Amino acid sequence: MSCNYADGLSPYEYKGEVGMNEVFDTPEVLKQKISLLAQWIKDSKYTVFHTGAGISTSAGIPDFRGPKGVWTLEKEGKKPEISLDFNDAKPTVTHMAIKSLVQKGYAKYVVSQNIDGLHLKSGLLRQYVSEVHGNMFTMKCNKCKRSYVSKTAVKTVGQRCLNIKCFGKNKNGHQCRGILYDTILDWEHQLPIEELELSELHSKMADLCICLGTSLQIQPINLVPFNAKKNKGKVVICNLQKTNCDRKADLVIHTYVDNLMTSLMEILGIDIDKYDEIKDPTNINHEITDWSIYETDLKKIREIKRNTTKSKKRKKSEIKFPNPESETESPHNNQILKPSKISKLNNIDNIIK
Repeated sequence: MSCNYADGLSPYEYKGEVGMNEVFDTPEVLKQKISLLAQWIKDSKYTVFHTGAGISTSAGIPDFRGPKGVWTLEKEGKKPEISLDFNDAKPTVTHMAIKSLVQKGYAKYVVSQNIDGLHLKSGLLRQYVSEVHGNMFTMKCNKCKRSYVSKTAVKTVGQRCLNIKCFGKNKNGHQCRGILYDTILDWEHQLPIEELELSELHSKMADLCICLGTSLQIQPINLVPFNAKKNKGKVVICNLQKTNCDRKADLVIHTYVDNLMTSLMEILGIDIDKYDEIKDPTNINHEITDWSIYETDLKKIREIKRNTTKSKKRKKSEIKFPNPESETESPHNNQILKPSKISKLNNIDNIIK
């Protein structure tokens, strides 16, 4: 469970603001906000969800900074009373609703800060999710760098050796000689480059970023949703506590995320898929699932982002300087996607103080 995961991390004194009071919108205000959000989703061409520990509390996994969060209780010398094992946790209404929205084309991508593996268990495919802090149910090879789904939660955290041989094969068809490691970040670790880059690229293309169950205290990932602003997009925050990012958001909703997603799906007229244990990649009867991000995956999204940028610049140019020939000649054809400043930041000491 979360506290056992927390016990495996290195000592780190300041873990952000904890124990903040919960805030709830009145029923009337909540109804208006959810209706507005539903309309924004209908109008959106590119919605990205950003999820935090708050979407997993109804599954029996404690959050970290809420009134009964892991870090909150740790400050009081206590531990959460909940003793649910990661292996026994099932995806929540919110996890399944997000998966349904992705399947129906209403959402393009998910950026998750959670290590509980519930997005994976929900059936959300790899190409639709970045797990920026790792996943208790994935393992990565130190040699070929491919990742695989584990049937049970790994026993270590902090990217440590699992003493399991890699399942992959090299170009010659021979077994990879690498060893698998857990993917869970410790405090001093950098965010995984591929996961972060995909998070940024999708968020930059988004016209709507929806943050669910996160206090948005950890940099640089708390900055990523606001890339949508550069695209003239909107940012929505749904959290039970106020965040330091609320003032930057276009809409702030204070309610339980499961309640929000249930009402939202009713308005959109979309059924929420039920969790199917048989389709769960961690099911012991399944073959090993490849959970890697390949260079071809990154190139594809980079190219989409590059073409999107070119298209917008071309349209602006056509508006300012109407010219029939401008459609065939563009000064932006050789544009190179520059690395984001965000991705250069490290994880350590990046908690907002």
